[in-house]
Amino acid sequence: MTTSDAVTPDATGRPARGRLLVLAGPSGVGKSSVVRGLRSALPELYFSVSATTRPARPGEVDGRDYRFVSREGFDALIERGELLEWAEVHGGLQRSGTPREPVEHALADGRPVLVEVDLQGARSVKRVMAEAVTVFVAPPSMEELARRLTDRGTDTPEQRDRRLRTAIEEMAAQDEFDEVVVNDDLQAVVGRLVALAVDRDAA
Repeated sequence: MTTSDAVTPDATGRPARGRLLVLAGPSGVGKSSVVRGLRSALPELYFSVSATTRPARPGEVDGRDYRFVSREGFDALIERGELLEWAEVHGGLQRSGTPREPVEHALADGRPVLVEVDLQGARSVKRVMAEAVTVFVAPPSMEELARRLTDRGTDTPEQRDRRLRTAIEEMAAQDEFDEVVVNDDLQAVVGRLVALAVDRDAA
């Protein structure tokens, strides 16, 4: 898959369009650590801030952690086609999605863009923006994923089992992605994503 150069100006002197990376993978695989590493290694990266209908939690800042909107406001975003993807969360109690305009603006400025979504979200973004490079973050093994979920201690055994069942479904779909990285070496994973974001020959 060939993508445009994200940093070199084109023949008109304007920055070439940036690259869009879409990151997905099972819960517990370490996506948050990968995102932190990539943002640190690539300061010019634009990390997409999701819109959500859930209330802000203590310490969360609108526009930094999430874009907090009402259900009516979210409906309006959908109707105006302003979301690259969106989904019902927790059985429809909440909704979340990826605002399109900030992503398009950053890409037009020549900046690399990262969107972190679930499997369905990755499929949706790829349908809307075919140039997106989709990346699946896989665990070294299902046993290791189960250990990570257990060690983080945030889920009940039932929740952990549900996440593992979902992970099996997600792992079965990894061949749909342009790139699969196994998160057994964080530095190596971040390095590969940096290459995908800025090196025209990497993708």
